[in-house]
Amino acid sequence: MAPPKTYRSETVILSYTPLDEADLLVTMYTKDRGKVRAVGKGARRSTSKLVGHLEPLTVVNMSLINGRSMDIISQAEVIQSFSSLKEDLTGISKGLYLAEMIDGFGSENSPSPHLYQLMIDTLTVLQADSSLEMPLRFFEFHLLQVSGLMPELYFCVECRNELEPDAHQFSPNVGGTLCLDCSPEDAHLRPLSLRALKVLRLIERSGILEASKLNISANLSGELKSLLSTTVKYWLGKEIHSNSFLERLHNETLPKV
Repeated sequence: MAPPKTYRSETVILSYTPLDEADLLVTMYTKDRGKVRAVGKGARRSTSKLVGHLEPLTVVNMSLINGRSMDIISQAEVIQSFSSLKEDLTGISKGLYLAEMIDGFGSENSPSPHLYQLMIDTLTVLQADSSLEMPLRFFEFHLLQVSGLMPELYFCVECRNELEPDAHQFSPNVGGTLCLDCSPEDAHLRPLSLRALKVLRLIERSGILEASKLNISANLSGELKSLLSTTVKYWLGKEIHSNSFLERLHNETLPKV
């Protein structure tokens, strides 16, 4: 009988759950294989060589063995722990929000190096300043883009006329922006201000560092957050649990009047 095949992959840990008495079922997103679920045998024992290597939001060089029903983690070497991000409640909450979205949109046996790098870049920016909100908006937008779901920002998705510099409408389920003259029956419409449209276009063509430096009003930030999170939720088809915690955390840090 041929020995089990092994492979190595650079990966970011998304989550884990206890399995049996001492094992962990680990969900990770790999650079060259997409989403992978694998078992860390004995990883919950304090003497395990895997202790500290399988924490969510850790970037790891992973060695795995192909199993019949589930791959087995044989070795793990930490590349980047994002330790300071994890020590901050806001930072780790935002990181877990990213991880939940990657888990939802990422597919097994369908690698996306761009999606992998988007995750790493966003975690890096948040580790430098976890209070920033624009990295999340950048991530949400480019997650949709990488997944082939980027909303239309330049032409009305119904009449296909070029959008004038004005306020418009937006609908996640019909593919993006609509002019004020078009209202498809099945469209879930919401208003889209001219300022929000301009910021979305800037996010599309900029890098994450440039986008993160944008200084926008609280109202505009709220509009972008509502629009993009609603679009992500629509395509994912379910609630993002970590988003609810982020909302509570945000509300608790607002200045009291």
